[in-house]
Amino acid sequence: MFLKLIACEVAFREMCYCAARSINQIEHEFLSQGYHDNPNVGVQRIQERINAVEANRYDGILIGYGLCNNMLNGLHATHTQLIVPRAHDCITFFLGAKETYHQHFHANPGTYYYTAGWLEHRQRGNERPERRQGAALGGDTSLETLIKKYGEENARFLMDTLWDWTSHYTRGVYIDFDFTTHLPYKKEAQEICEKRGWKFEEQQGDLTLLQNWMDGPWPEKDFLIIPPGQTIRPSYDEQIIQIEPLP
Repeated sequence: MFLKLIACEVAFREMCYCAARSINQIEHEFLSQGYHDNPNVGVQRIQERINAVEANRYDGILIGYGLCNNMLNGLHATHTQLIVPRAHDCITFFLGAKETYHQHFHANPGTYYYTAGWLEHRQRGNERPERRQGAALGGDTSLETLIKKYGEENARFLMDTLWDWTSHYTRGVYIDFDFTTHLPYKKEAQEICEKRGWKFEEQQGDLTLLQNWMDGPWPEKDFLIIPPGQTIRPSYDEQIIQIEPLP
């Protein structure tokens, strides 16, 4: 088959690896991770890229997003079928199956996951809230710098605000693959966890879901196929996503 891939740049390395091993020919297009910060804009941008695909050129369009803040909600196929993994978010891609994600999520609540792609694009400014808020404060958010700018009381308040989201987590897990072990990101993830007082662990990744998605066929258990003219909606059950019922 000749397939079009539209996906988040966070999974660039893993998806390119699977595409290189696939029996199909796959044309890639990766979009900014920053769209997750504003899912309404993100859905619009993904839909624009779907609409821009040439009719009758591809056998299908692979949409490389999980439900992720409703980043799939409302996407619709125009003239070419969409194929979407059933995934809560991109961590499902790296763990190999939605069932594995579910097991990890319930066995270890309060876990924040890192991958090489997340850390790469973090360096470009697409990080969690403290990065974006830090930019609004001038970039350097060290306590010493904030004290000089705003005074000690205000500086400590700002530090508490910047890092408040981390209080919901106690554990950080770096998901690694054989083709990313040479990169410096595991050490970086470990340093971040030490700084935040989290327990650090490493998890070997599983590309089964991504490889099956690239190769086909696409069993209903793991993938949703959206025919032209139909729309994706959350299902709020173990299937994660569904086709919106026609009137």
